[in-house]
Amino acid sequence: MSEYTDIELLEMFRKADTSDYAFNLMVRKYQKQIYWNVRRMVMNHEDADDITQNVFIKVWRNLNNFREASQLSTWIYRISVNETITFINKQKIKSFLSFSNYETHLSNALKDDAGFNGNHIERTLQQALLTLPPKQRLTFNMRYYDELPYEKISEILGTSVGALKASYHLAVKKIEKFVSEN
Repeated sequence: MSEYTDIELLEMFRKADTSDYAFNLMVRKYQKQIYWNVRRMVMNHEDADDITQNVFIKVWRNLNNFREASQLSTWIYRISVNETITFINKQKIKSFLSFSNYETHLSNALKDDAGFNGNHIERTLQQALLTLPPKQRLTFNMRYYDELPYEKISEILGTSVGALKASYHLAVKKIEKFVSEN
């Protein structure tokens, strides 16, 4: 399968005879990135899988309304961020936990997750990430793991580049402190 550009995929999607094929190519192109972006926020495979599926359902339903004011990948990321935050908020409400208690719950679940195959350092990093506020965690994940430029993260999160740089710097300092203490 040759890699299609987003513009080519959108053109194919707008044609009735190739729309399903184009959407399947979009899913293949972005599914792994979106899954891992979500997984690093919710820590649980099943939840990340469900959220990722919901993201692509929303993409399918709204792709005809995509105005191309941003890149397709930015738009899909924004949907994934919104779906993830909505999921986390619902989990907090369902469990009547405060944010910090919900993050502690995720951290404990990470410790007990037999499916987590990271080493001690990776597990400690994931636990450190859970101590960060959601926007700082998102910023760190997109910059560190996804290697996105600040400009793209700015489009996704609707935050200035300067604020993102400060947020990332603070996140790194908090992570360093957590890791050195654990």
